[in-house]
Amino acid sequence: MIEQVPGKPARRYCSAAHRAAGRRLRGGDDESDYGAEDEAVLSSDGAGSGVTVGAVARANSNGESGAARKASPRPQPPAKPVPRPPAARPTAHTPAPPASSPTPVSAPRPADPAHPARPGQSARPAHPAPPAPPPVRPQPPASTPRPTQQPAAYQAPTPQHPQHPYYPVSAPGYGQQEWGAPGGQPRMATAADLTDETIVRPRAERPTTGWRGAVYMASGGRMNPGVSEVEAARNVLLRRVRRHLPGAHQIAVSSLKGGVGKTTVSAVLGLTLAEHRGDRVVAVDANPDAGTLADRLTGEIGVTVRQMLDNIDEIDSLTAVSHYTSLAGRLQVLASEQDPAMSEAFNRQEYEQICAVLARFYNIIITDSGTGLVHSAMEGTLALADSLVVVGAPTVDGSSRASKTLDWLVAHGYAEQVADAVVVLCCDRVSPEIDRERVRAHFLGRTRAVVEIPYDPHLATGGRLDLGAMRDETRYAFLELGALIADEFSA
Repeated sequence: MIEQVPGKPARRYCSAAHRAAGRRLRGGDDESDYGAEDEAVLSSDGAGSGVTVGAVARANSNGESGAARKASPRPQPPAKPVPRPPAARPTAHTPAPPASSPTPVSAPRPADPAHPARPGQSARPAHPAPPAPPPVRPQPPASTPRPTQQPAAYQAPTPQHPQHPYYPVSAPGYGQQEWGAPGGQPRMATAADLTDETIVRPRAERPTTGWRGAVYMASGGRMNPGVSEVEAARNVLLRRVRRHLPGAHQIAVSSLKGGVGKTTVSAVLGLTLAEHRGDRVVAVDANPDAGTLADRLTGEIGVTVRQMLDNIDEIDSLTAVSHYTSLAGRLQVLASEQDPAMSEAFNRQEYEQICAVLARFYNIIITDSGTGLVHSAMEGTLALADSLVVVGAPTVDGSSRASKTLDWLVAHGYAEQVADAVVVLCCDRVSPEIDRERVRAHFLGRTRAVVEIPYDPHLATGGRLDLGAMRDETRYAFLELGALIADEFSA
């Protein structure tokens, strides 16, 4: 900077900041001696007309000499702290540098000899020293290298599903979806897995009876109060009755005593199974004493089992069989011979021929056997029966005769059929003097189940049978009987 004062020669001087910058460029110290530069005199001819620089001229004007300024040291500004970065710690996955090769530290640069340190001031290097390296931790011996933790590889999350037999238990990849199978062996999914039970959401059952059914119908299905306990139990029985039947199943209804409701049980059981199942059901009257099965169901007795036996070799289709049967609802009925003179001809061999033809076209065959157990047709009935129904009554004679029927069957080699038999107690004749629970317990100890048919005015008439005219309790009892019979279909 040049200062021009009128009437005086021009002066050139530098500020303290400029001087410090110049010394740093020349390698000097910020606190080095000011004397040499302060006493430098710039003149045009080297003597006389001197132009002093900066502080020298100011010192001369005040009467101070450079030696006096050297004797009194100038106060030093406080040293600025140099920020030092924090020591970096080695992470778990980054190994520490080996102890054998520490980071080199540059030696401090010697001070400029042209600028010695002032008294009381320690000599500092020309450039600030770099920050000290972080402390090195001792390393284990080379023979036992320090284990390092490597970052784990990314693994896709496994979807979690509820424990359901149709959810996949393992999915190795796209297009290889596996489904659980017994024994722990996986199997590939097929179209058979897409059923109504697996993919359709659960739906509430629709009530059909009582006030619940009335509310459901009146609201158009928008209000569903659910089914009652009675209707829910009835739905369970219906599902049992509709159980799949792999082949023909023959049911024998027998009793040692007549007049206990054997024909009524045979007829209503046939109506119940035919009403609630989709397969073909036929009822055969095998009573050699002019049975009344057809009278209770259809009233058509013009064509009987005798005409069918005469043309049995020509029957080769269901249409040919229907020429000898009558229809009661969905139940086919084959009447017995009504002429007592011809009834004795119906023996075991002929019964077996009839059953062989019916088994080709019907799924369920119900046989209303006669009251006697020693005639030939009864032997054929018991030999071919898959299920046995013994009819009795909660009276002294009715219960005792039913128990004697079981005794006779056991004595003649039908103990297995007796153990799987179902006893039906027709309660059209009841008395408070009879301990019905004791009668029921007696037959439960000898057979598989016991069903009580309550009193029904429609059944007591002895006329044509109609399911719609019976009481709800009566239909429920026969539905229970049909469910017990259907339980043996899979066996």
